[in-house]
Amino acid sequence: MRGTIGDVQSMSADVARRIALSAQGFTDLRPSAATRRHLQRVLSRVQLLQIDSVNVAVRAHYMPLFSRLGSYEPTLLDEAAWTHSVRKPRLLVETWAHEASLVPVADWPLFHSGAKKRGWWQNYQTILERSPQLVDDVLAAVKELGPIGAGALEKALMGDRGRAKGPWWDWSEVKRICEVLFGVGVLTTGTRRSFERLYDLTERVIPADVLAQKWTADSGARELVLRSAVALGVATEPDLRDYYRLDPRRSQAAVASLVEDGVLEPVAVEGWKAVGYRHVEAKAPRRVAGRALLCPFDPLIWERARTERIFGFRYRIEIYVPEPRRVHGYYVFPFLLDGALVARVDIKADRAAGVLRVQSAWAEEGVDRPRVAVELAAELRHMADWLGLEDVLVVQKGDLAAELIAAVLTA
Repeated sequence: MRGTIGDVQSMSADVARRIALSAQGFTDLRPSAATRRHLQRVLSRVQLLQIDSVNVAVRAHYMPLFSRLGSYEPTLLDEAAWTHSVRKPRLLVETWAHEASLVPVADWPLFHSGAKKRGWWQNYQTILERSPQLVDDVLAAVKELGPIGAGALEKALMGDRGRAKGPWWDWSEVKRICEVLFGVGVLTTGTRRSFERLYDLTERVIPADVLAQKWTADSGARELVLRSAVALGVATEPDLRDYYRLDPRRSQAAVASLVEDGVLEPVAVEGWKAVGYRHVEAKAPRRVAGRALLCPFDPLIWERARTERIFGFRYRIEIYVPEPRRVHGYYVFPFLLDGALVARVDIKADRAAGVLRVQSAWAEEGVDRPRVAVELAAELRHMADWLGLEDVLVVQKGDLAAELIAAVLTA
């Protein structure tokens, strides 16, 4: 902190950056062997894990845990998200949050309180009105056969009559109904098999006492903004709103309510055009040490404007950009070192060859390039080991590639 501007405290950009990193768990020590307790610790920081189908390196929901915990058994997350037992109750459930995400089971009612912006599925709810009998048949079949995938469900309902394809991502009518019912909360993911979503009735996945909780749109928004504030540490109102894609009007009212109650503190952050809000329990460590590779869907960086504001790091995902127009690569991971984003690498896990391929490597301006190359090489080796790959191969592309090739050879 630097003082006050009127009634608003001022904050340096460096303090804001350290608060944000601490809130996201980057000041916690990596354990020697990650356990369910460590998983819960990360979840208490980030609040949710975004799911994405891209598997070029590793699926998006696994990577934020590696970035914070280091090497861990992916089954730790699988069991928390897609299995349930008396000894190990399900911790996470799928719903639409930031995007499709894993969220704590206890938070599920908040996402169906009306606090969020209308989801994409709202535009397709006419399908439920157009095919009421098929909707009933889908629900009856899921009740009898679930958890079940859309393909198996369609076969059970339609036999050999074939898929009724449509223009909606080339999904069948049954798949579209399942996704709309998933969006509105009637169905959820019971489990996954080779990443295929197996649908089940929500009441068989979410405990009855959780389902019984009732939130209004306004109270739900307040709770979700509170979780955003915990996850972000210090943030603008649009940052807080974007974390869960909330309705703007309700997000603004929730922020005002939390300020009035003394939970959020308005701050003027150096270089920020909009007012910031600091969670009163957010910590500002003296320094941030350590390193981490961040996938494109890591909650630290998924809001690109915030990433640029906090780290001075302009980042765009280029998956959908034609190859000749890509600047840094297809699936680029920023590299965090001692609290700064210092480089980026385009990574691909070549499982057939048993190698982690770095298809390009780029350094940020003004960084200690020899040190960055050494630290990045070590983290790439660590990631390769975690993924069960035998080697790291760096392609001669990008302004850091030559130094990284040399560092990998000695890592």
